[in-house]
Amino acid sequence: MRLLAALLVWLTFTAAAVAAPAQTALEQALKAGAAPMASGTQRTERIEAELVPMSAWATPGATAIVAVRQKIKPGWHTYWRNQGDSGGPTTLSWNLPDGVVPGDILWPLPERQRLQSLMNYGYSDAVLLPVSLQIPGSMQPGQTLSLRVAAHFYVCSDEMCVPEDLDLVLSLPVRDSAAPLDPRYGQAIQAVVASAPRPAGIEARAAFADGRLTLSAVGGPLAGAAPKWAYFFPFEGGIIDHAAAQTGQRGAQGLTLTLAPGRGLAANGLKPPLAGVLSTDLGAWEISAEQGAVLPGASGEGALGDGEAAQASASSTTPVAFLQAALFALLGGLILNLMPCVFPILAMKAAALSRSAHEPAEARRDGLAFLAGVLATFLILAGVLLALRAGGQALGWGFQLQSPGVVAALALLMLAVALNLSGVFQIGAGLQGAGHGPLARLPGAAGAFFTGVLAVVVAAPCTAPFMAFALGAALLMPWPMALAVFLMLGLGLALPYVLISLSPRLLSRLPRPGPWMETLRNLLAFPMYGAALWLAWVYGRQTSDALALLFGAGLMLALALWLWGRSQAAPGKGRLAAIAAALSLLAALGLGVLAARAAPASTSGAASSAHLPSQPWSEQAVQAALAEGRPVLVNFTADWCVTCKINEGAALSSPRTAEAMQAANAVYLVGDWTRRDDAITAELQRHGRSGVPLYLLYAPGRTGPRILPQLLTEGTVVDALKDAAR
Repeated sequence: MRLLAALLVWLTFTAAAVAAPAQTALEQALKAGAAPMASGTQRTERIEAELVPMSAWATPGATAIVAVRQKIKPGWHTYWRNQGDSGGPTTLSWNLPDGVVPGDILWPLPERQRLQSLMNYGYSDAVLLPVSLQIPGSMQPGQTLSLRVAAHFYVCSDEMCVPEDLDLVLSLPVRDSAAPLDPRYGQAIQAVVASAPRPAGIEARAAFADGRLTLSAVGGPLAGAAPKWAYFFPFEGGIIDHAAAQTGQRGAQGLTLTLAPGRGLAANGLKPPLAGVLSTDLGAWEISAEQGAVLPGASGEGALGDGEAAQASASSTTPVAFLQAALFALLGGLILNLMPCVFPILAMKAAALSRSAHEPAEARRDGLAFLAGVLATFLILAGVLLALRAGGQALGWGFQLQSPGVVAALALLMLAVALNLSGVFQIGAGLQGAGHGPLARLPGAAGAFFTGVLAVVVAAPCTAPFMAFALGAALLMPWPMALAVFLMLGLGLALPYVLISLSPRLLSRLPRPGPWMETLRNLLAFPMYGAALWLAWVYGRQTSDALALLFGAGLMLALALWLWGRSQAAPGKGRLAAIAAALSLLAALGLGVLAARAAPASTSGAASSAHLPSQPWSEQAVQAALAEGRPVLVNFTADWCVTCKINEGAALSSPRTAEAMQAANAVYLVGDWTRRDDAITAELQRHGRSGVPLYLLYAPGRTGPRILPQLLTEGTVVDALKDAAR
C-alpha cells in the first residue's frame, strides 16, 4: 500500500515538474537576456503602435507569428482590409533578413462604424494584426532576427482622417526548441489567431438581378444551426452599399441575404467569385460565392435580424449552447468506452467486477468510488488545462502525454500494476479477506477510485465522436461552464460501469468466485504490460537517446516489487528483502527522474507515423498544393493516440488508399502533435477540436476542408478522395 502511494506521489510531482517546462524555459531566457526586445512603442497624437511576438523566440524551419499592436486614441479608429465608405486599410512594408518570408495580415473581425450616411469597417481602442513569418531552417540557435516594418495607418475620427507612418522594430531570438507564449501579448495574439474568420466548408452563391444582390450560403457550421442574424463584410469595396440594411431569411441548411448593390456592381455587373466574411451569432467565416441561384435549404424558415443591434448583445455562452455541449460531452464519454485508448483499463474494470459480482453492497460501493475517481481526475485535468491556457499556454486535451516525464511515470506505473496482477506482490492482501481471494489490487473503494483515476489519465488523450465538439466549445466558455462540461464527459465514461455495478441481475450472471479468478487476474496483467510497452515506445519517440534510462528504471522497479513480494511471503523474516526492495525503489526513482529530464528528440525531420508518403503539415504546404490544383489530405496525429495509430494502420496504409491517393494526385500532410506544437494546437482550435485525431480533406476550388470521421475506414478515405478529385 505504501509503495503504491509512493508511486502516486512520484507521478504527481513528476507531472507537476514537467507540466510547466515552457514557463521554466522562458524564465531562463529572460535571465539570459534572450527574450524578445522591441525598440519601444512608437506614438503619434492619435495612435501608438509596436511590433510584438506571439512566442518568446523563433525556431529554425518553423513559423513565427508577430503582430502589429495598435492602441488608438478614444474617438478615433483604424480600418479593416476593406475600409468601407472612407479611410484606408493598414498596410505593412517589411524589411526582413534573407530567407524570412512574411505572410498576409490575419484580419480580426471588424467593427461596423456608422457615420451618418456612411458605414466603415475598422477597429477602435486596441487591435492586434497578426502576421506569420516563415523562418528559414538555415537559421542557427543563438542568432537574433532583426525584424523591421514600415506601418502605414489611416487614423480617422468623425471629423477628419490623418495618415500616419511608423517604423516598428523587433529583435527576436532564435532557439532550437518549442517556444512558450510571450508573457506580454502572446495569449492575446493567440486568441486573435484562433478566432479570426477562416473558410469552414460553406457553399455560397451570388446573383445580381432587378437591382438586388442575393447571397445564399449553406452547409458547414450553418447546416441545421438556425442563426438569428447575419451580416456580410465583402473583401472588395464598391460591391455593396455598406450603409444599407442587410435583410435575409434562414433555412434548414443555411441562410440567404439580400444586399443593396454598390456603385461598382451597378456599373460593372457581378464578377464572381464574391468573397468576404459572413458574420452571424454562431460565428464568422470566410466565404467565396460563385454566380448562381439561391441554394436549396437557404431560405423558408423565418426572417433574420438586421444583426447590428443583435451583434452587440450576442453571447457565445447561452444556456442552449451550454446544454448542447453538456449533452454532447455525455454522449462522447459513453462512446469513449469503445475507443482503443480505454482497452488497457478494461482489464482493471473486469477484475473489479469479477471480485465483487456476488456482493451487491460491495459492487455498489466500488461503482460509486470508480465514478468519484473518474470525476475527480477529469476535474483536476480540466482545471489544470484551463489554468495553463488562461496563463498563455497553447495546450489541448491530452496535454499530459506531450510531456516525456509524465509518459515515463505512467509507463512505470503501468508496469507496477501489471506486476501486481501477475502476483509478483500483493497490495492490501490481508485486508481483502479470504472470501475475496488474493485479487492483486487496492482493496475496496480505494482500488475502485484508483481505477477511475487511471481510466481518465490513459483515455483522455483520445477524442471520440461528439466529444470533440463538446471540448472545443468548453474551452471557450467561462470556467464554471467548462468544468461542468468536463464533468459530464467523465460521467459518460464511468456510466456503463456504474450501471452494471448497481444492477444485481447483471452481476448475478457472472460465475461464482473460485480459482478461475486467479487465472483471470494473471491474464489481465498482459494488457497492462502492453500499455507499459506502448508508453515506453511513445517516450522513445519524444526523447533523444534516453530510452535506456526508462528501461533501467523499469528494471529496478520490477526488482524492488519482486523483493517486496518475497518479504510479504515470509512475514517477520523478510527484513533483508524489504531493505533491498527499498534500495531498488530508490534507484528506480533516481533513474525515473533522469528520464523525466531527458532532452527532447529532434523535430526537424518529416513527421512520424505516416504510412503513406508524406510531408510535414503547414498552412503554406496546404495552400501550395491547392494552388497546383491538387487535393490535400491532412492527418493530425500523435504517437500516444492509440486511435490515431489504428486508423493509420487500417485506413491510411492500405494499397487501395495509396492507389486512390495516386489517382487523385493528392498530397498527404501529417501534423505530428506527439510533442507540444502551438501551430497544430491553433489549427485544431480553428476546427473546433481540442485533441487528436483530426482528418481534413481539402479539394481545389472548394471553400474549406471536409472533416472526415474520427474512426476511419478504407472505404471512407477512398470515397472522399474520389469526391475531392472531381
